[in-house]
Amino acid sequence: MLKIWSMKQQQQAANNSEGGKKKKVTAAQLRAQKDVAELSLPSTMRTHFPDPDDILNFELKIEPDEGMYKGGVFKFTFAINSNFPHEPPKVKCTQKIYHPNIDLEGNVCLNILREDWKPVLNLNAVMVGLQFLFLEPNSSDPLNKEAAEDLRLTRENFKRNVKQSMQGGYVKNVQFDRVLKN
Repeated sequence: MLKIWSMKQQQQAANNSEGGKKKKVTAAQLRAQKDVAELSLPSTMRTHFPDPDDILNFELKIEPDEGMYKGGVFKFTFAINSNFPHEPPKVKCTQKIYHPNIDLEGNVCLNILREDWKPVLNLNAVMVGLQFLFLEPNSSDPLNKEAAEDLRLTRENFKRNVKQSMQGGYVKNVQFDRVLKN
């Protein structure tokens, strides 16, 4: 107890000597830092922090190595608000892709980002959930209803449309971003 008290006094003294400009670390920052430190991502996923001092806003790249989306590179932004972990991070896909669970504006339909979010879930769980969407697109809870209908009716036609869209082509009069590695 005495040690904690002296550490707190040292921190206050350091803050006072710096003119009190030291920023307070929020609970969201502490939890995000813990989650990032404990990430165990496969080689098909990478994080990038554009501002190394901002742990609450970062990017994730997913490069599926199997399934219909194999060969693509999909980029997501994560924005963590001050209520994290009591509220899920805001996740958006930065590219226009043909996927039943990602709409044309990049919004993502993943149950743990909405009604099934719990504070015990971490960033790793969200990232693995995103990767799973590329392995097993879910047509029963869609944001892109046309893609979901396509997947439900004819899986082969859906696969063709995914391939066409990943090349930057058109599907049903909508042009998609080219997301292929090479």
